[in-house]
Amino acid sequence: MSNFKRYYQDKNIVFITIVTYNRQQILVKNIELLRQSFKNVKYSYEIIAGIVLPDHLHILMQTDKASDYSKIISSFKSNFSRLLPKNMNQTQKQLLRREKGIWQRKYYDHIIRDDMDFNKHLDYIHYNSVKHLNIAPKDWEFSSFKKFVKQDFYQEDWCNFNDKNGVLNMDLE
Repeated sequence: MSNFKRYYQDKNIVFITIVTYNRQQILVKNIELLRQSFKNVKYSYEIIAGIVLPDHLHILMQTDKASDYSKIISSFKSNFSRLLPKNMNQTQKQLLRREKGIWQRKYYDHIIRDDMDFNKHLDYIHYNSVKHLNIAPKDWEFSSFKKFVKQDFYQEDWCNFNDKNGVLNMDLE
């Protein structure tokens, strides 16, 4: 077993990627359950930006207590697993570990270091609808892109198919 350890600092913004088990395309189909799962988390946090795709999601999140990040993600995943209709395709190993076969066991995280790092990850989040679905950010309803357009952070046609503003080479997954 690996000695994987997460490192956080209080009040830092963290970029997080959460992926479904075997990349099952269940998130968009169950978007209301997903929203409810985040609302049911009992810890204090703020999602600054995010995108939900059929099989994974990316968020920029902040909380006052660094020790809460893993608890928030665990609570969210648990909430969603409980709300989702029963999955009968569990392996014997999953049953023994009391896993429902909905989420990958771990998640990816990255502490945002400065404004440039924040902007890079924010761009990556909003570029994901182009990368995975070939849908312009302005046309994908399950992201925070429109919120940032209203704040004049992006132009509405940002990352259109003719000019992707240099995000083509981004790979943060």
